[in-house]
Amino acid sequence: MSVPRRHFPLLILAVVVLLLPLVLPNNYYYDIAIRMAINAIIVLGLNLLIGFAGQISLGHAGFVGIGAYASAILPTHFGWHPILAMLAGAAIASAIAAIVARPIFRLKGHYLAMATLGLGIIIAIVIKNEAAYTGGPDGMPVTALGLMGFEISGEKQWYWVLAALLLFSFWASRNLIDSPFGRALRALHGSEVASQVMGVDIVRYKVAIFVLSAFFASLMGSVTAHYIGFVTPNIADFFHSIELMTMVVVGGMASIYGSLIGAVLLTALPQALSTFEGWETVAFGFILILCMIFMPKGLVPTLAARFGRNGQEDR
Repeated sequence: MSVPRRHFPLLILAVVVLLLPLVLPNNYYYDIAIRMAINAIIVLGLNLLIGFAGQISLGHAGFVGIGAYASAILPTHFGWHPILAMLAGAAIASAIAAIVARPIFRLKGHYLAMATLGLGIIIAIVIKNEAAYTGGPDGMPVTALGLMGFEISGEKQWYWVLAALLLFSFWASRNLIDSPFGRALRALHGSEVASQVMGVDIVRYKVAIFVLSAFFASLMGSVTAHYIGFVTPNIADFFHSIELMTMVVVGGMASIYGSLIGAVLLTALPQALSTFEGWETVAFGFILILCMIFMPKGLVPTLAARFGRNGQEDR
């Protein structure tokens, strides 16, 4: 039985995920692979917002922090089950995104960027100041994630959990982009005026994709907290937001494949540059500058254009 062509990317990703453990020599490399998957899932959601809908967010790590601290605070201080805490964190992040989206997305350009930056900073400040619940700047431990008596522990178990989440997120993102909702997002990015003329409720779609992106981020914040077993305010700070934005831009905006490539490269690159002993940040910045000069549209769209691939295949 032949596999439809549109399913090839998912099939290739599944094969890579299944075979990768065969070449991972120890837990250190499993840890890097897990962090790649976590970042890739967050960036998939962020790229839907930035790349496809054309709406910038400079405070997205705030939603990651909400999920992480929900999974830390609710089980520790209130005795919640970790799964319920994770869902509560996602609900809180989605509710905040829904409340602030309408006023924020009335803004344009750098005003929109500053508003989303302000939202992220507020969340980070609240996390640091509510030390009685969050542990303040020192952070706090997170209970293990378990269900029906089974506790997820160790890099190899977490690898397969993240592999399943990554495959589902990739499949869901591709289907969303190919749906009427996704076509409305791309029309919105192209021209808001033309979208309104064609009957697209631009405010509704902006709010919906912002909420969905926040939901993605919060869930992965919870997963990160349970995986590491400890959480600090750094997970919600401005630099983490910029890191996520950079993954979107380097991989390629409006590219599902670009989200994966950007997350993989920028998660692995700091590890590869660690041999520079103190100069790794300089080398990292220099590589990013070169990428932006020679590949301003991102790695995947640039390579797709160079080899004559159309936009549909790029996605």
